[in-house]
Amino acid sequence: MKDRVIYYRNENEEFSGTDFHGRRVDADYEYVRDGIGEKLLYNVIARPAAFLYSKLVLRQKTVGREKLGLCKGAGVYVYGNHTQNTGDPFVPNVFLFPRRVYFIVHPDNVSIPVLGRFTPALGALPLPGNMKAYRNFLSTLDRRVDEGGAVVVYPEAHIWPYYTKIRDFPDTSFGYPCRRGTPVFCFTNTYKKSRIFKKPRVITYIDGPFYPDESLPERARTKDLRDRVYSAMCERAKLSDCEYIRYIKKED
Repeated sequence: MKDRVIYYRNENEEFSGTDFHGRRVDADYEYVRDGIGEKLLYNVIARPAAFLYSKLVLRQKTVGREKLGLCKGAGVYVYGNHTQNTGDPFVPNVFLFPRRVYFIVHPDNVSIPVLGRFTPALGALPLPGNMKAYRNFLSTLDRRVDEGGAVVVYPEAHIWPYYTKIRDFPDTSFGYPCRRGTPVFCFTNTYKKSRIFKKPRVITYIDGPFYPDESLPERARTKDLRDRVYSAMCERAKLSDCEYIRYIKKED
């Protein structure tokens, strides 16, 4: 990444710089972790660190945060573009405050040596590896939403640092809010050129709420919700005014 150019073949490639393959999440996995230690780790260490990193390193600013007030006190699902290694788990904790934030993540995130022991306390909810684990996973999502929390999803799945467009993503994860008619928001991290710093500033745009269309059949409802969120994110992505890293598709 010396010359800040990345060549890719398809949008399912991963450019986070990590190559770790963790364990499979089974029925024995403990999704709910609400002990005093976990709460202290989140509130005293993680959340302040998220604020400091977002404001001092990314120089992040949120536009449209007032829209979240339209669902004050209610649990929500929040979808965003996946463009920061450290910032992606941090920035939502800033603009979603005071909601407790949870993240649907790949199982690798809870298997990394040392750090993987702490990520569950910080809100990581790993995707299940079998049907029994899936039932526990869904039950945990329902519980966190009922508590008024925010469940954050990165539907693009793979991290592309500083990418300024929205990659195509499936509607699979939109089945979660459709199950119970839960309100949905989306956020789009855009990149603004700085006159002082080499790296651009992060401007986060909030859109929503979006609600599942109950008049549609289940499958169509999921796709419709995905399409509305995708469209909103694509429009916001146009507001980036620089490419800190260029992504060029390789020719076959």
